Amino acid sequence: MSKKDKNQVNPVPETENNLDEIMRKYDRESNTRIWKGTPALVIKILAAVFSLYCIYMTLFSTAMPEVRLPLFVGFIMILGFLNFPMKKGYMKVNSMPWYDIIIMLAGASAFFYFAFNAQALIQRQNRINNLDIIMGVIGILVLMELCRRAVGIPILCVAGALLIYAFIKQASYGGEFRIVLRSVIHTLFYTTNGVIGTPISVCYSYIILFIIFGAFLERTGIANYFISFANRIAGWSSGGPAKVAVISSALCGMVSGSSVGNTVTTGSFTIPMMKKTGYKPEFAGAVEAAASTGGQIMPPIMGAAAFLMAEYMNIPYAQVALKAILPAFLYFAGIFIAVHLEAKKLNLKGIPKHELPTWRFLGQFCYLILPLVMLVVLVSSGTRTMNYSAALAILAAIIIGFIHFFHDHATGQEGEEKVSVDQALVLAGKKTFFNSVDALEAGGKSGISVAVACGMAGIIAGCITSTGLASTLINAIVNLAKDTTIIGLVLTMLCCIVLGMGVPTTANYCIMAATTAPILIQLGFPAVAAHFFVFYFGIVADITPPVALAAYAGSAIAKSNPMKTGINATKLAIAAFVVPYIFAYNELMLFEGDNVTFLTVAQTAITALIGLFGIAAALNGFLFTKINPLFRLLLIAGGVCMMIPGALTDIIGLGVIAAVCVLQFLMKKNGKTPAVA
Repeated sequence: MSKKDKNQVNPVPETENNLDEIMRKYDRESNTRIWKGTPALVIKILAAVFSLYCIYMTLFSTAMPEVRLPLFVGFIMILGFLNFPMKKGYMKVNSMPWYDIIIMLAGASAFFYFAFNAQALIQRQNRINNLDIIMGVIGILVLMELCRRAVGIPILCVAGALLIYAFIKQASYGGEFRIVLRSVIHTLFYTTNGVIGTPISVCYSYIILFIIFGAFLERTGIANYFISFANRIAGWSSGGPAKVAVISSALCGMVSGSSVGNTVTTGSFTIPMMKKTGYKPEFAGAVEAAASTGGQIMPPIMGAAAFLMAEYMNIPYAQVALKAILPAFLYFAGIFIAVHLEAKKLNLKGIPKHELPTWRFLGQFCYLILPLVMLVVLVSSGTRTMNYSAALAILAAIIIGFIHFFHDHATGQEGEEKVSVDQALVLAGKKTFFNSVDALEAGGKSGISVAVACGMAGIIAGCITSTGLASTLINAIVNLAKDTTIIGLVLTMLCCIVLGMGVPTTANYCIMAATTAPILIQLGFPAVAAHFFVFYFGIVADITPPVALAAYAGSAIAKSNPMKTGINATKLAIAAFVVPYIFAYNELMLFEGDNVTFLTVAQTAITALIGLFGIAAALNGFLFTKINPLFRLLLIAGGVCMMIPGALTDIIGLGVIAAVCVLQFLMKKNGKTPAVA
């Protein structure tokens, strides 16, 4: 096998950027303490043991939720403070201030106190004593501090404001402060309507296992395989590297569950390739950020949110994955169209075919995706529970990893020295063991920010429910919208973008499902459409300025202007701002309704795709030739018409877009406009 082929599954990134520094700057989950030597080993073992504990408890524990969930959060407290310093940019090695140790022990003790006294606390109900109140206050405050460190300020501000509102609401009934405090703490800390509510329950039961599975999957080399596969599919075409970024980021992002993490990981390969091809830095960073963010809506995994959605909407996981297909296709089709038009505008070429991976080579390593296929089949078929399926998939990933490492040593690939079969087995076994420990450590650490955000989502949901704020908000938006539901959708969209700023995918959806989805349901939209709508707009917060963390991470790798990169990413991801409105008004997009047939769904998809093409071309400003302002407005109008359900609007939109396309083609043929904008 040629040297070129040896590097096709594990290509070396061309960028010299310090990726760890970029992650620390734009991703709070990566802004961690620096441990080295023995302390680092101890932390690694603790995180790995925590992952094993989660797997065991999820599969075999029969304890009641009031015991299992506080124990889980208590361990998260310990791991969280061991990993996240008080302030961003803390670089002191092997250092943890005494006050952090005290805060960590106090917070963990509060949750362990709840777990070990659960039966007595349940019997006391809302007549909790002073010690119970003190422990509850400590637990909530320390959780909020860990949220500030691990997740960020936006969600903390929302939770803090709602906590204040909850106190004011309770005090308005005339009770003294101690009674008000006791009521609030009991609801938010000692019941399943607060911290240990549905978000933490789902996180403990499913999300942690899928995060651990993702960590194992990454260490089998699947990310590099996806990049090689994307190169084979689209690398040869005009502006190929950008199309490779779209495909590979969609595939990697659905597993990673982090827009920023996926942007940095795959962007270290794809962004330098795009710049080398001729794309501007702002555009290259934007493509990666938009595609990586879209990975969170990519079925079948959807950054683990698919399993949460199944739980919240009370429908089978297979149905969630199925309903997500068409919107995700339109999202990536929109980016793909924009990328292609930009390549044509700049007259960019693709990667020479002789430099691309061969189909034979890709087929040789196709076994790397087997754990993912196995997980989807098990969960979709319903033959096993989701957590049991995840555990089996983790085991499959370990076996596949062993096979991959054995192959490398036995054949001398990827820089390994060729050895005998016996030696290859021993070396593969050692590498599999250490890789498994690394994966368990990574899974445990990655679960911290998600679990903390889920705990805060529980507080938010508890405050809204206990104060009746949910119905107040719903009534306010319904009154503002009156009979114009589009106003309700726009207001809900803005709420989702604000609430979703800097929040991990799974926790993001938990917040949206608890706070904004009920608004749309009250407005008369189907529950499935409401949940998908709020999920989409919660996710696009990562590329929507001013808090466009994924776009800013992409700009750091591309060495581009962050704000321009964010604006470009928003333009590229225009489908994410349009498609949710389509399925809100046309449930055929989600395979819902009484008129679901192949023809009706195909018609909906085709008209939406043509509409996206018109809008993407207008935003790009190029179609055969440079588009003048009038034609750009016409393309946008035609695109919007194509997306509004109805035969008349479809005919008008199609006519407008077709007319502009023909005129642009004739203008190019006659040489009336320049080829480059």
